[in-house]
Amino acid sequence: QVQLVESGGGLVQAGGSLRLSCAASGGSFSSVTMAWFRQAPGKEREFVARITNNYVTNYADYVKGRFTISRDNAKNTVFLQMNSLKLEDTAVYYCAAREGVVYRSSPTLYPVWGQGTQVTVSS
Repeated sequence: QVQLVESGGGLVQAGGSLRLSCAASGGSFSSVTMAWFRQAPGKEREFVARITNNYVTNYADYVKGRFTISRDNAKNTVFLQMNSLKLEDTAVYYCAAREGVVYRSSPTLYPVWGQGTQVTVSS
């Protein structure tokens, strides 16, 4: 089973950028769909972006044009480049994995999760 560890979170001013990484170990990374979700205090976990095992990407409307998801199968890592950050992007960001191709965004479809990394955007 794949295990996930996120990194790259931190404090950034509005308009700034951060790059999150999610390193996978165990299992077959190249065969899984990877996704990023986020959860702000008092809110439900929400979908951010997804990249399938055949590199098809999908984004939530609220990050489209600002965030980019990518993967490096040689390094067993998925990335989330976040540009033009807004105050409302503040949340704990989680990466998640599911074997095979997934074209849906519900967090319940992803059985494997990382521990999360905090992203705080300040004014």
